[in-house]
Amino acid sequence: MHSPAANADPAPRFLDGAGDWVFRNIVAIAGWFVLITLVLAAFSMYWGGREAFAEFGWGFLTSTDWDPVQEKYGAAVAIYGTVVTTAIAMLIAVPVSFGIALFLTEVAPAWIRQPLGAAIELLAGIPSIIYGMWGLFVLAPILGNHVYPWIDENLGQLPVIGTLFSGPPLGIGMLTAGIVLAIMVIPFISSVMREVFLTVPTRLKESAYALGSTTTEVVWDIVLPYTRSAVIGGIFLGMGRALGETMAVTFVLGNAHYISLSLLEPGNSIAASVANEFAEATTPMYQSALLALGFLLFVVTFIVLAIAKLMLMQLKKREGK
Repeated sequence: MHSPAANADPAPRFLDGAGDWVFRNIVAIAGWFVLITLVLAAFSMYWGGREAFAEFGWGFLTSTDWDPVQEKYGAAVAIYGTVVTTAIAMLIAVPVSFGIALFLTEVAPAWIRQPLGAAIELLAGIPSIIYGMWGLFVLAPILGNHVYPWIDENLGQLPVIGTLFSGPPLGIGMLTAGIVLAIMVIPFISSVMREVFLTVPTRLKESAYALGSTTTEVVWDIVLPYTRSAVIGGIFLGMGRALGETMAVTFVLGNAHYISLSLLEPGNSIAASVANEFAEATTPMYQSALLALGFLLFVVTFIVLAIAKLMLMQLKKREGK
């Protein structure tokens, strides 16, 4: 006698195998599409900026010149402004985001957690140009009239750090740009932290509380060690967002092509330079210099995210994962 399996139609098996092959190749194409797009974007910016790199060489990275009339360009001012504003943003955003995430997961009453979490996530959907306009028309006057004069008078006279906080209270400048950037990245970082804090098994926290641990001890000894890798990943995600921000920074940074140690004075950034001047770039060298700035921003962002990935890999090795 023949078994039913022997008489089974081979067509369904063939169709299943063909469907699996099609699905596997479609998702592979999607993955390669992202990688190829990334490489092509980087190459196109490098190719567009090749004239500036060939003309100025390594001096393009260290020069503070930016003179379209004499065709002299340097990226030092823009790089400095990008790094400083991002650093200010992260110094403000990381502690605030950490506090928000802990409040929503460990401290806040149950009735307020969902509405407050949704409100914070909605901040991420506000267009960056709105943040820039708010920063220019609302935040900058407040800082320039009420906050920066006090900072200049009291902190600007201190030794060592006084240089950072002395200067004219214009309202716009590096510190204002950093504050606006911090407000923009807080929703991203706090949302990631909140989600990963919710993944901590309730039994672990309840066991710690049963042994007499306080909320602070549970956070530092249970929650953070369990979610360390994801928290660092969220922080670097926010940093990448801050590095590439354009319109909000353009409104409040001041767009001055010089380096000043004072955080109260105007500066410039890579993204702001490209946004402000690309429409005015009438010569091939001018356009090439702006595209070279774009390539440098890509490289800086790539290096930051690569460092984050390496850190996460090292953490996983230490944790034995």
